[in-house]
Amino acid sequence: MALMWSRSIDWDTDDWRDHSACRDTSPTLFFPVGTTGPAVDQIEAAKSICRSCPAQSPCLEFALATNQESGVWGGTSEEERRKLRKVWLSRQRQAAAS
Repeated sequence: MALMWSRSIDWDTDDWRDHSACRDTSPTLFFPVGTTGPAVDQIEAAKSICRSCPAQSPCLEFALATNQESGVWGGTSEEERRKLRKVWLSRQRQAAAS
């Protein structure tokens, strides 16, 4: 999945949630307890919904910008977002400095 790290996606005013594939799914699917055992299957099930979602990119950008530490957002797990957030913050700082 290619990610664009620009503020061209206006997650703050354009409500991407109206177009999300998860809007009619129980939120508990996206917030598994733990990262091992049954939670692994739950995380994969949540990610499979994200993969077909037209709002995946703005969802992920929202999660990174608002530091969502729990759950599956934009097709990423908590650990994946921790890694992505470092890159995302670096690029945001570079863009602000330009």
